[in-house]
Amino acid sequence: MLEKLNFYIKRLGILLVMISLIAAMEGCIFGPSSQGIEIRTWYDLDNIRNDMSNDYILMNDLDSTTAGYDELAGPAADEGKGWHPIIGPGGDPPFTGIFNGQGYEIRDMFIDLPDIGYVGLFSIVGEEGHILNIGVVNADITSTAYIGGLVGGNAGTISNSYSTGSVTGAYMVGGVAGVNSGTVSDSYSTSSITSETGAGGLAGQSFGTISNSYSTGSVTGSNYTGGLVGYNEGTVSGSFWDIETSGQATSAGGTGKTTAEMQLITTFQGAGWNIIAVENAVTRNLAYIWNMVNEQTYPFLSWES
Repeated sequence: MLEKLNFYIKRLGILLVMISLIAAMEGCIFGPSSQGIEIRTWYDLDNIRNDMSNDYILMNDLDSTTAGYDELAGPAADEGKGWHPIIGPGGDPPFTGIFNGQGYEIRDMFIDLPDIGYVGLFSIVGEEGHILNIGVVNADITSTAYIGGLVGGNAGTISNSYSTGSVTGAYMVGGVAGVNSGTVSDSYSTSSITSETGAGGLAGQSFGTISNSYSTGSVTGSNYTGGLVGYNEGTVSGSFWDIETSGQATSAGGTGKTTAEMQLITTFQGAGWNIIAVENAVTRNLAYIWNMVNEQTYPFLSWES
């Protein structure tokens, strides 16, 4: 009987260790907070502007089939203006909470606001704000200045996130942020960027820090135009852009690579990325921030669907 009891105690100990390891791994993947107000619809997302200092977690993908899309985020919303960037009443304050996407995507967001600035999913993220683990996919954004797929202006932290689609404006346009004065890390954009001044695949303008990030989208502009960053007075480290797909041989920060070089894991390992090669685009190694199929794909975040 005693031996049998010891056997079950050992089994229980192993089970508890496994649970702890899984919880620790989820913490590494999904960041500092997996708690907060749950976001399930576009209505929930829109309500963030009523409490800009709280923490929020996305519980599922939001797209054109999700409740509230036609009223808030689609081409028919607000007489064709679409989504209004998240900012507090009266344009103040900025977002200072945590928005954890938990590996989900916000898709098909449409914005046509040619007369205002600081435009994106969020308008401005304050110093205490943190956007992480989110993909903004197939966004169609048009405005005037400081425009990004995720945020118009970032003074806080953006990490483990990405954007795809098109972003167009007159001044300071980027795939992730229009202007960055905080930290952007482990993020990427494939969005096409168009701006007269300050066009960058990842950020139109940066006074802050960009690390371990990349962009591959086309970039078009007349002044201060770069494959990764249009205008830069900050620090860019371990970050790259595709000189072929972007159509840009230069950038105000980062290192330009050919498409073939952007699909070599050694490019990113040499820059100190937390990355590992996997067998195919379906396989995932969640112990690393980044996965890629060597010589076949660009890096992708390990939690991506």
